[in-house]
Amino acid sequence: MGTKYLGTPEEVLALDTFVKLVRAAESVSHRIHRHLVDLDITVSQFGVLEALYHLGSLHQRDLAEKLLKSGGNMTLVIDNLEKQELVRREREISDRRCIKVHLTEKGKHLIGQIFPNHVAAVVEEMGILTPTEQTELGRLCKQLGKREE
Repeated sequence: MGTKYLGTPEEVLALDTFVKLVRAAESVSHRIHRHLVDLDITVSQFGVLEALYHLGSLHQRDLAEKLLKSGGNMTLVIDNLEKQELVRREREISDRRCIKVHLTEKGKHLIGQIFPNHVAAVVEEMGILTPTEQTELGRLCKQLGKREE
């Protein structure tokens, strides 16, 4: 369903395209991440685990930046992962304001188990598009996402 806004053709096209983009992204994300509910993990928590799994230990502010989350939100997400013993925090000795986040063995084991299923779900969802369409969609999303503010 497109916009019901009665603006200029440029406004209607932009709003309609935006609505389609957001709805598609939310729909695909919901289907890909539905397995997390059974694990009692949020999408944000999965994002932290995945980032640490593939990139190694990171500063909390860098995690927030990579996942496009606020510092306050990231603190809450990491608090909850810490309670589940999936990550641990460590203050930097040289600058106590900096906090580095590490995966625990339990966290490594969990993300190592669930990531292959995540990849399979992404491949299945994106399989509706041809490889050429996936490449073009990726290019367009990157172009849209990199726009200067």
